[in-house]
Amino acid sequence: MSSLLLLAELAAIAIVFAGLPLAYLWTRPTYNFFQKLNWVLVFMTFDLIVFGAFTRLTDSGLGCPDWPGCYGTSNPWHAISEIQQAEANMPTGPVTVIKAWIEMIHRYLAMTVGALILIQVAVAWSKLSSLGKKPLLGSLGLLILVCIQGAFGAWTVTLKLQPIIVTIHLMLALVLLACLTTYAQQEWIDKSSVTTRLQCKPLSSKLLLLAAVILSTQIFLGAWVSTNYAVLACPDFPTCMDRLWPETAWQEGFTLWRGLGLNAQGESITPVALQTIHWAHRIFAMVALVVLGALGLSALGLSNSKSLGMARIAQLLLGLLILQALTGISNVVFQWPLLAALMHTAGSAALVFCLVRLVQWSSWSTPIHMKMSKSL
Repeated sequence: MSSLLLLAELAAIAIVFAGLPLAYLWTRPTYNFFQKLNWVLVFMTFDLIVFGAFTRLTDSGLGCPDWPGCYGTSNPWHAISEIQQAEANMPTGPVTVIKAWIEMIHRYLAMTVGALILIQVAVAWSKLSSLGKKPLLGSLGLLILVCIQGAFGAWTVTLKLQPIIVTIHLMLALVLLACLTTYAQQEWIDKSSVTTRLQCKPLSSKLLLLAAVILSTQIFLGAWVSTNYAVLACPDFPTCMDRLWPETAWQEGFTLWRGLGLNAQGESITPVALQTIHWAHRIFAMVALVVLGALGLSALGLSNSKSLGMARIAQLLLGLLILQALTGISNVVFQWPLLAALMHTAGSAALVFCLVRLVQWSSWSTPIHMKMSKSL
């Protein structure tokens, strides 16, 4: 199959997949289409992150060993003979029919998000005269970000699941989710209308920023554990190898540029290095629980009748922290069950969503920040 034909078929698949949520939006005419599209993108990106975790956890990342297609075709049906041959040659290898489909569905979902962002750009362009340049510039920024994310998706395959590439791929997906959520919660108001509203912003932006840095670090450490397959490097809890502080090899464990399962010298990575990777994530989890818990309790305590939304997000944040602790422990105690591992990744993405949602109640200046505008 020629490259142009392959790209045309993949584009057609993306259009079909993107058409499903668009069709749903058209059946809900009582709400603003642009805002609905923005929130659908948030939902689709969250789903993409969870399915990406499913792809990784089922070892399907190389289910189709080329990119963007599968053995040069747009779907595994067209490459069934090549896939079956690869599976026959290596029954426990990375290529099977099921893994090929999992990998390609993940790519289809990614293409769907890209197609919907293109539509978002088009809608923002059509509203340029009424909404101004900010929505268009923001949407173009999202388009650039999703293209960069797609490049890392390609490198994930071509560089054979190199841990740092896979980790950055996940981190960029969460950055995309945060940016899409920020974009969706903006109130794009028609320039011809002047609205006025009084907003109280009692939440500390400094605490929120600290929580964001801590959460980002912890997610990176978790991704580093997952991409190095170090989840079971410490098979016991709360100790590691029956020790309160296990033997560590920090330089070997956190040498970033190396192949999967290898150290910087190209030799097999040692069990001690994998223990170190796991232990770092486990120890820093306590820091994350304290800081994010403090943020959640602070937001809950500051909420009132005028900020019930903040109370709901704070409650969700605290609930997610409990879920993350339970699923993280169960990954060790129950030997990495798929459902718990998926919930752990989904919980991380949901925590990012919560932090972004709390931004609208945060202020750098005084405990209560008043924002005034005029209404006609």
